[in-house]
Amino acid sequence: MMKKSYTLLIICFYTLVQIHGQVITSYTTSEGLLDNFVECLDVDSQDNIWFGTSMGLQMFDGDNWVTYNTTDYPDMVSDNIKVIRAMNNGDVWIGTDFGACRFDGTSWTTFDTTNGLNHNIVKSIDEAPNGVIWVGTMTGISYYDGSEWGTLESPHWSGVNVTIAVSSDHIWFGSPLGGITFYDGDDYTTYDSSVGLINNNTTDLLIDNDGNKWIGTDVGISVLDDNNLNVSQFTQMYILPPPDTLNQIVDLDMDSEGRIWAGIYVGYLGIGGVAMWNGNDWIDYDESDGLVGPNIRGLEIDSYDNVWVATGTGVSKIGDQTSEIYDIEESRVSVYPNPCNGIVTVSLGGHCTSGTITVFDIQGRMIQNIHVLNSSKVHLEIQGEPGTYLIQFKKENRQHNVERLSVIKL
Repeated sequence: MMKKSYTLLIICFYTLVQIHGQVITSYTTSEGLLDNFVECLDVDSQDNIWFGTSMGLQMFDGDNWVTYNTTDYPDMVSDNIKVIRAMNNGDVWIGTDFGACRFDGTSWTTFDTTNGLNHNIVKSIDEAPNGVIWVGTMTGISYYDGSEWGTLESPHWSGVNVTIAVSSDHIWFGSPLGGITFYDGDDYTTYDSSVGLINNNTTDLLIDNDGNKWIGTDVGISVLDDNNLNVSQFTQMYILPPPDTLNQIVDLDMDSEGRIWAGIYVGYLGIGGVAMWNGNDWIDYDESDGLVGPNIRGLEIDSYDNVWVATGTGVSKIGDQTSEIYDIEESRVSVYPNPCNGIVTVSLGGHCTSGTITVFDIQGRMIQNIHVLNSSKVHLEIQGEPGTYLIQFKKENRQHNVERLSVIKL
C-alpha cells in the first residue's frame, strides 16, 4: 500500500493583507451553548458575546462559557431572557416578561413596576451617550438616569419594539402599529405608512453613517433618508420560493464598512436566513451556506466584523469577508517545517507565553483547540485531510491580541 504523504505549506504574511471569503462557524449545546434556542444576543466592548435563552444568560469569550441563572443568582428577575444590552461602563442589562435587570459584574438589580418601570414586559433597551438607559415596554418608554426612573407616554404607541438614543434627549422609537417616532426632548414626530413606510409594524430600526433610517418591518425594509423626506423600499433581500416574496425582518445591524445586515425569518414558511447589503446588491446566507438553522432570532456584529446569528437551533458566526491576517514579522509567531508530513511546530516568538492555539479548516470548522501554558513552542499534528487550514493563536486574557497564519496542507 502506498503511504499517503502530506506537505504543509506555510504562507507567512509580512504586511497586512486581506483574505476574501466568508467562513461560517456554528455553536450548539455540543460546543457549550446553554440552550440551542437563543432568543437574543449582544456583544460587549471586550467582544464577549452574550446569549439570552429560556434557561438563563450566557457569556462566551471565544474560549469559555459563563452561565448566569436564577439558581446561582437568585436576584436575577427571570431565566427567560428576551432582550440583552451591554453598556459602555461594562454593565449588562436584560429584559424579560417580568421586568428589567442590571448586572454590574458582581450582583443583579431588578427593576419592575414596583420601583419605576412603566410595564414589566420589556421589548427593547438602549443607552444614550450620557448614560441614561431607555427601556421600551408594552405600554411605552421608561428611562433611568442611574438613580430615578421617568416615563414617556403617547396614546398612539402600542408598545415599543425598538429604541435608539442618538443623544441625551433625541430618541427614535419603533412600535408594532405606529411606524417610527422621533422625540426631540419636547415634541414627537411620527413617520408611518402615510409618508411612505412599507408597513407600520416596526420590528427593528437602524441609523446608518449617513443618517438614513433603516426600518425593519414584517414585510420588508423601508429606508427613510437623512432629511426624513424620501422613502425607499426593499422587500426581497432574501429570496423565498414563489409565490411568497415579502421578507419579515427580525433584526438589523451594520458593520464597520457600512454594510447592512438583516436577519429574516418567515414563520409560516419556516424559512429564514441572513442578507447583507453591500451598497449595490443583497447577498444571502442560509442553511445551505452553513448557518445552523433557519429560525433567525437576532444578529450582532463584533469589532472584527464577525456577524453572530442567534437561531432556534444554535448560534452561527459569519466570519468577516475581509478577515485580517496580522503582521507575522512583528509578532514573530511562526510554524515550521515546510514542507512536512503533518507534524509542525508552532513557535510563539521565542519566549514563554500562555494562550490558545486553534486550527480551523477552510469551511471555518474548528478542527483542534489546544491550551498553551507557559511555553515558547508547541508541536502540533494537523488532524484532517490535505487542504487549507488556518492556525490561530490567542494570548491568554488578551481578547484583541490574535495572531493568524494561513496553512496549506498539500
